[in-house]
Amino acid sequence: MREYSEKRDFHRMQVNTDIEIIDSNGNTFAGVCRDLSASGMQILVAQRMAVGSELSTTLHSTSDKFPPLETLCEVLRCAASPKVMVFC
Repeated sequence: MREYSEKRDFHRMQVNTDIEIIDSNGNTFAGVCRDLSASGMQILVAQRMAVGSELSTTLHSTSDKFPPLETLCEVLRCAASPKVMVFC
């Protein structure tokens, strides 16, 4: 039997880096991408987002050798904490 931490199909990488977010209305805001995997990401933002909302995100590279990571994603879960965590 697999340990709980190994049940994910894809491992999450801790990144904790700034991310640019654009919602479906064209509103742009900033957040922090806490972790990233092949199937999703966890973003820390200042406001709540509706489950099902579509977002466009850009995660800039720290090196000019690599292009930014751009995604289109859907909000799957939104959890309140001192800031808001969004799971795409």
